[in-house]
Amino acid sequence: MTHTETPSGWRIEEPAPPRAADGRALSSKGERTRRRLLEAAERVFGEYGWEDASIVKITEAAGVAQGTFYRYFPSKEAIFEELVDDLNRRVRRAMSEGAARGRTRAEAERYGFEAFFRFTAEHPALYRIIRQAEFASPPALHRHYEKIAAGYVEALRIAMDRGEIARGDPEVLAYALMGIGELVGMRWILWAGADRVPDHVLDELSRFIARGLGTAE
Repeated sequence: MTHTETPSGWRIEEPAPPRAADGRALSSKGERTRRRLLEAAERVFGEYGWEDASIVKITEAAGVAQGTFYRYFPSKEAIFEELVDDLNRRVRRAMSEGAARGRTRAEAERYGFEAFFRFTAEHPALYRIIRQAEFASPPALHRHYEKIAAGYVEALRIAMDRGEIARGDPEVLAYALMGIGELVGMRWILWAGADRVPDHVLDELSRFIARGLGTAE
């Protein structure tokens, strides 16, 4: 597996080329079908939840025959875990690219949060899918948060070394910031059905984070 170094310093792994369930390489058409199944799974797990989602519902949403599913994934569990990892890579990339716009750590936080909120507005099923992972696949849940935290820890450590923020435990700060983003997004994106967090919320959030990190706004 290779990695891409994003402008903000986060390393996002690039998955190996997708393969069929039996390990064979996929054609371009096969890759498109596999992606269509993942997109359908996102909708189905988001709408029905883990228990009521089924391979039949996923294949119907993808517009493919049920037998086609098994060419790409051996089970419902397998496509769920792949979906969690796929969403994780995409949201981390969005956050990293957003944070890269900031000239200071405080600005990077604001832009990174904006990117996260924009992603969750486009993929509202993310919240429900991650919560389902607590029961459907705890290892996938742990990977999701640990990978986000790892990027955050590295960025915060660099900012500390540069004197941009106060010294502290970067892992504790990373999880605190992640918790803020998740709940603010839930309140102003998921519950409100909005496509963005209001400016006054972002302003207040930015001031709070700046104070918490011990840096100028």
